[in-house]
Amino acid sequence: MKRRDFLQYASSSFFLPLMLDGYGAKAETNPNAPFMKAMLELAEINDKILVVIQLNGGNDGLNMVLPLDQYSTYTNASFRGNIAIPENKVLKLNGLPQTGLHPSMTGLQTLFNEGKVSIVHSTGYPNPNFSHFRANDIWYTATDANKLATTGWLGRYLQETYEGFPVGYPNSKFTDPLAIQISSISSTTFNTSTISGALAIQNPDTFSKIVGDKPTVVPGELPNTPAGKYTAYIRQQQTSSVAYAGQLKAAADKGKNLVTYPTGNSLSDQLKIVARLIAGGLQTKIYYVTLGGFDTHSSQVDSTDTTKGVHANLLKYLSDGIKVFMADLKANGKDDKVAGMTFSEFGRRAISNGSKGTDHGWASPLFVFGNGVKTQVIGKNPDLKDLDGNNIKIQTDFRQVYSSILTDWLGAPEETVKSIMFDKAFTNLPIFRDTITATEPLAANMVNLYPNPAQGEVILESEIMMQGRDKVTLSDITGRTSPLQMTYLSGSKILINTSHLPAGKYFIRMENDKHSVVKPLVILR
Repeated sequence: MKRRDFLQYASSSFFLPLMLDGYGAKAETNPNAPFMKAMLELAEINDKILVVIQLNGGNDGLNMVLPLDQYSTYTNASFRGNIAIPENKVLKLNGLPQTGLHPSMTGLQTLFNEGKVSIVHSTGYPNPNFSHFRANDIWYTATDANKLATTGWLGRYLQETYEGFPVGYPNSKFTDPLAIQISSISSTTFNTSTISGALAIQNPDTFSKIVGDKPTVVPGELPNTPAGKYTAYIRQQQTSSVAYAGQLKAAADKGKNLVTYPTGNSLSDQLKIVARLIAGGLQTKIYYVTLGGFDTHSSQVDSTDTTKGVHANLLKYLSDGIKVFMADLKANGKDDKVAGMTFSEFGRRAISNGSKGTDHGWASPLFVFGNGVKTQVIGKNPDLKDLDGNNIKIQTDFRQVYSSILTDWLGAPEETVKSIMFDKAFTNLPIFRDTITATEPLAANMVNLYPNPAQGEVILESEIMMQGRDKVTLSDITGRTSPLQMTYLSGSKILINTSHLPAGKYFIRMENDKHSVVKPLVILR
């Protein structure tokens, strides 16, 4: 929730007498008053993280998510006979007999069967464009196909959510980059009305040099020529791009990868960096990584085995990368904080070509993954007998996915999301489980934390406690945990001493065999 949004909603109600956790609270509309400052901080707390994975080149979704209920059509010689995946090799999904995954995607199969993946069928937009450059631009900016924009959907989100961004950032309140992309330059996705809102880390090797894992090679002297001066300028730009190097190094030094990542997988290399920074407490909201090579016009499959080949390798990189990334987050206790999505600028044609490949097409499935996933399938398998010029028809506008992520995961108000989407309202998809955040009403039958803001002590009350099996931890916004002094007042109520904690923002996590809930807390002195 933005500061001005909170003030807008709060000011009218604060003219009335107010009871807060049994104590009278003086009506206060001055945003600089200590109580209001604490409430504003509480409204701004949101520890959710988004990871975006771009599949660059136009992914063949029909060989990734397979329609087992239409296999006679799918395998027909005139349809996909030369690239079709044999039915007995397709990976089965629990509770979804009509749909399967490519045989190289065992990692995502496991995550789906654990309830941590949502398949969003046939995603795209009206009047599609089959140019890589223009199609990418449409996804980056979230515009209609016949309109242009210079700002990206995530750039607008950052600018709408963080007051004054990107001017004056970093600052004493926001010392970490709000968005990071593993790339030599940041995507249009992060363009604001002035500059890019993301820090670009060129590649894993560059990152290693920044944080001191690898030695930096000192470049040689440059000649006093136009070429030498241009090279010097580029070097200076590269130096400027790592202005957050100190923050990255601090997080990288603190964070550890607790699982073994596969080698020879460029996506895993990028996600390994992301996991390490998250584990190290970097307060970055959005990470963006890319896997290229999906423009499979020819030789998409091996000449003797359609389950192997270029596309199979790419899908394995994707699946293995997400699986090990989620395992690393879980080992570090950060998996509840992160949701990810995949996308490609377009799909491929439903009918293969004569070169054992597929040409640029329309709709394609995408994945949303994470512990917060609620609905595992959005839409249904595309109807292979009801195509539009050899193209799979759209079921879901990609901006519905964006809108759902912005509101239901990142906690943006509906009016803010509408503004981000150029004053258009898109119907949200039921992707995520109901969550308790700082901007939502407290669920009385689940968890309550009061008083909040707190001073000397706070009470955690919940009907989902399992006394003796509840683990309660407190961490600050950097992820550093503090010891807790707790007393059970009853089977559903815990008194927590906070007198030893300095003023600031914290998170209290309560977890047991059945539940894991995180509540924001502000300590006011």
